[in-house]
Amino acid sequence: MLFGLFLTLGVLVLSIALRSFQTSFSQKAGALGILIASYLAIYFITDRWILGLAAALSWLFLPWLEILTRIRALRLPKEKRLRPKTPPSSEIFPTLNEITREIESEGFVHVNDAGWDWEDYRQFFRLFYKEEDRAQATICLNEQHDLSFYYLRISSRAKGGTIWTTWNYPLSYGLKLTPQFRINRQRPDQSFWQLYHSHREFLRKNSVEVDTIDALDDDRIQLEMENDLRDQIAHNIRKGVLKQTDGGDVKYSWRGMIYLWCQFLLDLVRL
Repeated sequence: MLFGLFLTLGVLVLSIALRSFQTSFSQKAGALGILIASYLAIYFITDRWILGLAAALSWLFLPWLEILTRIRALRLPKEKRLRPKTPPSSEIFPTLNEITREIESEGFVHVNDAGWDWEDYRQFFRLFYKEEDRAQATICLNEQHDLSFYYLRISSRAKGGTIWTTWNYPLSYGLKLTPQFRINRQRPDQSFWQLYHSHREFLRKNSVEVDTIDALDDDRIQLEMENDLRDQIAHNIRKGVLKQTDGGDVKYSWRGMIYLWCQFLLDLVRL
């Protein structure tokens, strides 16, 4: 019994230590270690391997608690119109000014602040543009209930309609992207400097030259964002991820909730 206890604790401590590192290998090894520790704990308590396996696999179904409660009740507007928005307070987003300075140091110009609110769901966008590269950068803050997170995004809109995008979105993305998006996903801990240079390399590998990218002005940047949001909602309705409610809003379908769960499993593998 003591051997089982010490072995389980050893695997658990090692797994937590591995998860503290930012490399892809250590993150994956740490996640696998937590599953093994769960298996060992129940196995040594019950002396039944099938119960240990069930305990390990239960981690994979944990997201269904949130999906069947918060996500199932979520309603979103079919049309998302961005409006000028006051920046969040330093208590909500303490690093906003620091990230802004970092983006501006790379030659981007602050265009405006915009966002939208819907019931208890809020989004804030700080928009930037670099005329030399014809690149748009955005600081995105999402808030809902007691959950808030931010991510950075850099986009280059080709004249043919393709949107080359680099971002460090930290969670499973909850909707299908429209076909014109090409995503270069990076780790959440990367700085804007790292994202920007990764984006330039992303364009170079795909032979995207500056003269093939559409130039944008301040008004069009916000207009294109609104079009992207509207097209994404329509695309997910067509794919069955979302469905319209009687009140004209949209919500996740059962297919959409299964899609969310699959996104979680993919992120677990990608970590």
